[in-house]
Amino acid sequence: MAHSDARRHTAPTPSDRHAILVAAAFGSSPGAHPLPAAHGPEQNWLRAVALGGQGRYAAARAELARVRGTGGVWSSFGASTEASLLRQLGGHRAAAVLDGRALAEAGSLRTSSGSTVAARRDVGTVAARRDVGTVAARRDVDVVAAWCDAATGLAADALGRGRLAVCGSLLDRCAAALDAAESEAGEKAFVRQRIRLAWVGAESALAAGDFTRARSRADRAVELADGFGSIRHSVKSDLVRSASLTGLPDHGPAMDLAADVLARAEEHELIPLQWAAAMLLDGLGAGRDAGRVRDLDAGRVRDLDAGRVRDFCATVIRGRGGRFVALSAC
Repeated sequence: MAHSDARRHTAPTPSDRHAILVAAAFGSSPGAHPLPAAHGPEQNWLRAVALGGQGRYAAARAELARVRGTGGVWSSFGASTEASLLRQLGGHRAAAVLDGRALAEAGSLRTSSGSTVAARRDVGTVAARRDVGTVAARRDVDVVAAWCDAATGLAADALGRGRLAVCGSLLDRCAAALDAAESEAGEKAFVRQRIRLAWVGAESALAAGDFTRARSRADRAVELADGFGSIRHSVKSDLVRSASLTGLPDHGPAMDLAADVLARAEEHELIPLQWAAAMLLDGLGAGRDAGRVRDLDAGRVRDLDAGRVRDFCATVIRGRGGRFVALSAC
């Protein structure tokens, strides 16, 4: 028994720690908590992403504060991630400042990436050139990913303030950057960025009243998320798809999918997505009158007071440091 207790309380190895954080941020255990301590800016960022997905806003901001002072690509990732936390709760104006900073930081790194080509030529041996090239290629992928995160974030910020033309222009720039980068690094290098691009594309189409285009973009996000392996991205993609289905004459499919999203978000303790799904359901009529929705997994009809779930999630979010922003101040 003593040996098993000792094993149970052994601290994770560095490789275990990294794997746990990746799985929580972009994998199969988004609700994992508590998370192991971070070592270095990348792990601080991973912790922040996971904590933000759980609605632990104050803890996520604390991790991002450690990332901001590091400079380089992780500083850009940190700024755009903090922007996304603000944007989730209506702070589009403040988010745009951080996304702009993230874009500038990543942009300066993209401009300087040409020096890595010269570095590869200057290294003497073939093996050494290959090692430098591998490190440079990874760095180039991270820089493009950071730039696209910031550009997509800025597009979402513009959308939240009713600037659809600006949003569309930024999405086009992001798509062009991904097309160019994928020609060298391959499509698998930027799946997360493609998913986010599809999310904002669908939301932009919804704002324009183009439900056909919104469904197309949302379906693309669902398809990409299915192969990405992140439960949180799959749940969010289905949430966007359920919103795109509200343009159909029959709101039943939208309500069914939103109810499924709500259940999965609750299962994995993704409070912000649970709140957003409850908001959508409440808007579709499953509010305080306890609208009836179908449980997709169980194949049964159940009562759901979406308004009550929404209010509960909002209380939890505030308790964890979330700061809702009034529409007039966003």
